Amino acid sequence: MLDEAISKRKRTRIQTVNREAILQAALSVFSAYGYRGATLDEIAEKAGMSKPNLLYYFPRKKSLYVAVLEETLAQWLAPLAAMKADGDPADELSRYIDAKIAMSRDNPAASRLFASEILQGGGAITEFLHGPLKAIVDEKSRIIADWIAAGRLRPVDPRHLIFMIWATTQHYADFDVQVRAVLASDDEGRFKHASETIRRVVLEGLLPR
Repeated sequence: MLDEAISKRKRTRIQTVNREAILQAALSVFSAYGYRGATLDEIAEKAGMSKPNLLYYFPRKKSLYVAVLEETLAQWLAPLAAMKADGDPADELSRYIDAKIAMSRDNPAASRLFASEILQGGGAITEFLHGPLKAIVDEKSRIIADWIAAGRLRPVDPRHLIFMIWATTQHYADFDVQVRAVLASDDEGRFKHASETIRRVVLEGLLPR
């Protein structure tokens, strides 16, 4: 972590911009063609730079692929990390659900790429899954367990609650074509309605009666 922070400080502004452009281009190409079908040539072209320039930042396709996945996971975990122990459980869970739906709306390619990697065993991000991801889920599960012990929520397995929120919110990215087909609409209001429905089901099931 310290080495990574030092590395980030040493980057120039143009290096930061270029790295972000590469990651965005790689996300688009990997999500469209998968790891095997994607090429560094296509990613470099989409990023608007030469392949040698891309290789300066990411010398191997695998390192770029892992960076895209880890960047995606870091962004997804940020709203969960923001869950406050001293906050109101209903407000904290509502904010988390809204944030996850917004991510499915704004960056569906990232969700689909991650789902594809997990379906293939998650080998490229094993360390991240067993490290940072598990750590944040364990930490927030303890907060939820404390809310339950204090009578602020009805009893539920905290980890499975988090899994359920992931499943319901990411559905709107991973199965977007199916959702639009069933709703017979491309109306962006589907995300607002989805968030409202998920919040209502979760909170009515959890809040003390």
